[in-house]
Parts: sequence; structure tokens; C-alpha cells
Amino acid sequence: MKLANRMGKLGTETAFVVLAKAKALEAQGKDVIHLEIGEPDFDTPKNIREAAKRALDEGYTHYGPSAGFPAFREVIAQEISKRWGVSVTPEQVVVTPGAKPIMFFAILALINSGDEVIYPNPGFPIYESVINLVGANPVPILLREENDFEMDIQELRDKITSKTRMLIINSPGNPTGSVLSKTNVEAIAEIIRGKEIMVLSDEVYHRILYEGEHHSIFSVPGMQEQTILLNGFSKTYAMTGWRLGFGVMREDLAQKIAQLMTNSNSCTSSFTQMAGIEALQGPQDEVDRMVAEFRRRRQVIVEGLNAIDGISCKKPKGAFYVFPNVKEIGWNCGKLADYFLEKAGVAVLSGLSFGQFGDGYLRLSYANSVENIQKSLERIRDAIAAI
Repeated sequence: MKLANRMGKLGTETAFVVLAKAKALEAQGKDVIHLEIGEPDFDTPKNIREAAKRALDEGYTHYGPSAGFPAFREVIAQEISKRWGVSVTPEQVVVTPGAKPIMFFAILALINSGDEVIYPNPGFPIYESVINLVGANPVPILLREENDFEMDIQELRDKITSKTRMLIINSPGNPTGSVLSKTNVEAIAEIIRGKEIMVLSDEVYHRILYEGEHHSIFSVPGMQEQTILLNGFSKTYAMTGWRLGFGVMREDLAQKIAQLMTNSNSCTSSFTQMAGIEALQGPQDEVDRMVAEFRRRRQVIVEGLNAIDGISCKKPKGAFYVFPNVKEIGWNCGKLADYFLEKAGVAVLSGLSFGQFGDGYLRLSYANSVENIQKSLERIRDAIAAI
């Protein structure tokens, strides 16, 4: 039986493809340093793990509401209200198994075939993948290195047409680590406000910030009606395997997103939601320590990459990725990423994994020890010297 035509439009997340290749090489005895996967290398804080254990013992092993347990949604609503100085009710919150479903469901619920969606490029690859899947037209907006990979406001104005129905923004950003300034967030709001355009604001890295403050378009007056705030627990609390995320949006839209949850996942795991309550209400010391360590690693990897001939690297303001320019080496970035894995035993991602404008770059995750980062830098330097 042939696959449905839509499957030909579906992309992937290359990090998992490269991880599989790296694991296969390790199975053959090769020593590989993993800088490809976007996953904190820290354990989930103990208080969160203990909360999950208690929840299991208390019987949170059954179905729950598709939108999430009311108690958890209330905690999320209170957190967002406090953080951004807005009024959010539990009815505006939908809990999902990871943050990706909010991305998927939002596009599925709001975007028709032929509509246009503006998204950052280089950017998280699933944006473009889902836009293509629903038959819409992906409209990339170039994030330029000379602009610290921040969105160009005039270019955004120029990209908007009568067919534009959604703008996706991501700050702090993957893969570049860029952060939208308050000025640019307000400028984006000024452009979008009042138009028939929804903003999908991906803020999963909001706590992993090294410079300045995080600014959310959800907090800009008049934008709550036009914004879907996407967030999750994977990055901030080192809970990638728990699959726990949420979206905050208009109540009428939240009902439709919950309906998509009913049709796809039924509900998010019950005991993980109880752990999520503890994550938000419990001590935040482990998060602060993790971010401090990421800051230390950022310094090591940026300085190390800039010391290698043929590589230049901007210092990211958030997340835990660097996006170095490797154009001077003279190789296709995909070929170079393969070379580093096979020759040097360092798993990295091609910039093209994040869209056409990622050509000439690589993404390296510094969610690894300083020792391994230093070792990987030595291996990359030696591999380049051997070209």
C-alpha cells in the first residue's frame, strides 16, 4: 500500500538521526562525544522525581482530562499571570505530552491549505515540517549572523501578505541562541496587532538566559488574544523524557486544542502532571545551578571555536547551543558534520538541518561536560588541520 501524499511533505529533526548514527558508531567501538542532541545532561531535580513517585503511590495512573488536570492548569495559569503581569485562567491552558504537540495542534487548528506562515530560518525544523504537512506555504524570515541572528523588523513587514495567518517566533532561539530584545518584541506586536494573524511564541528556553531579560509578546498589551504561548519542562527542569509541555491561548482556541488532544493522545500522563506542579512550585535552586554551569560551558566552547582556523562563533545569549560559521573551511556544512563524526568522533549538526539559511554553519550543543567540550575542540581542530 502506498503512503498518503502528505507523508512526502513531512520533515524530521536531524538531531535524532545523527544521534542514531553516533550510537551505531559507538556500538562498533568508536569513542563519540555528543554535541548533537538538545538535551540537558543533568538529572531531573530530586524533589520533582519524588513528587512523581508520590503521585504513582497516590493512584495518578489513570486517564485525566484531555486539557490537563484542573489543579495543574491552575498552577500554570498562576505562574504565567505572575511572570508576565497578565490575567490567565486555567481554561486558557492546555497540557500536552511535551511542547511539540502545541506547535503541531496550533498549526493544524488555524492554518488552511494555501495560507502563509512566517517562521525563523535558521530555526527549529519542525516549524517548516508541520507547515508543509497541512499544505500551507512556509515563508522563511532570515536570521542573519550580522544581526546577532535576531529577526529583522523591516523584513517582517515586507513578508506579511493578505495570506499570512501565523507568525512563529522563538526566543531564546534554537539553533542560534539569539534573544529577541524588548524593542523588537514590541515592534513585532505593533505590526501584528489587529491583523488576522496569530503569533506562536515558542519560549521553551525562557529560563536558560545569560544576558538581559526574557521578553514575551504574550505580555504586550493587546496581544494575549493573538498569541499562543508555547512552553514546557524538558529544558528548564531537565525533564526531556517526561514529555510535559503546555500552551496558553484564548479560551475558545484552548477548547479546540484540547479536542485535538482527545483525538490524538487522550491526555497527558497523570503522574507527570503532579511532578509538573512540584517543578513550578518547588525550589528553583537546581535550575539556577544548571544555568550557571551552562554559562561556564558557553565561555569555554565559544573561546575554543574562535581559536580554530576557519571557524568564527558568536556568543549566544540563551539556550545551550552555539551556531559557528564554518564557511572559510570551504566544505559543505553537511559533509563537514559527517566528517567530524566519522573522522573526529564528535557528533554535531549541519546548519542545513535548520533550514536553507543555515548553510555554512554547524550547531553544537554544550549540554556536555567542560572536559568533553575541551576534548571535542581538540578533535575538531585536528580534523580541520587534516583537510
